[in-house]
Amino acid sequence: MTTKTVLITGTSSGIGLSTAVAAARSGWHVIATMRDTAKAGALLAAAEEAGVAVDVRALDVTDPASVEACLAGLDRLDALVNNAGAGHVGTLEQESVEDVRAVMEVNFFGVLHVTKAALPLLRASKGRVLTVTSVGGVIGQPFNEAYCAAKFAVEGFMESLAPVAATAGVHVSVVEPGAVASEFVSNVGLPDDALEQAGPYAPALSRYLERTRDAFAHAQTSQDVAAQLVDLLAAERPAFRVLTSDAARAFAGTKLKDLDGSAVQTLTDSWVA
Repeated sequence: MTTKTVLITGTSSGIGLSTAVAAARSGWHVIATMRDTAKAGALLAAAEEAGVAVDVRALDVTDPASVEACLAGLDRLDALVNNAGAGHVGTLEQESVEDVRAVMEVNFFGVLHVTKAALPLLRASKGRVLTVTSVGGVIGQPFNEAYCAAKFAVEGFMESLAPVAATAGVHVSVVEPGAVASEFVSNVGLPDDALEQAGPYAPALSRYLERTRDAFAHAQTSQDVAAQLVDLLAAERPAFRVLTSDAARAFAGTKLKDLDGSAVQTLTDSWVA
């Protein structure tokens, strides 16, 4: 049998790194991408410890030329895992519209760039697209306005794309973690003096940060999320929506009743099938 190939974005740390290693251990040929391959050390060390190899390539999801260059050399692609993203904490009055655009570029348009480039290959292989979103794509959260807007956009885009892609044999899924113990939180760009700069929002920001520290003290591991992504790669008919922990299901469940997306997909499938 031909070894199946998966391309994973954002593999220098966290969920992406863990998924790259777990997929390689499951027999996939893993193309592990990141914006700066000089940061591949942790991934390569983890792969070596696991006794597997990964194919590290440069890919900046915000640069269409970089995306095209990475995908152009592929003869086959069976799955895409859109994982690259960046957290952001802030509120509208105190940041620029350019700050918000930058969050959208990474977390929304980056997903679109890579998925668009991958779809011809995925149609040929009858493959699948897995996109790591967040419970922040279901419920808007304080001081996460730009981040949640981007994740809401990804969720809506993929939910709309799924029935269309299915007519060409491509499965589309979104994977929604809650709090995950990774470097993601340290990359939100919040300055050390954020409370001093918050002005009238300082009390609310202080309460938010206290709640967030508590949530991440009980966070799910990136390895656990990775194991679920690898299961989805192999699933015969993967669900559209996968919430990765009991905490994520309880949180999103306050808004979603159709937890696996099947009711929406059954409805919209009937519009195009």
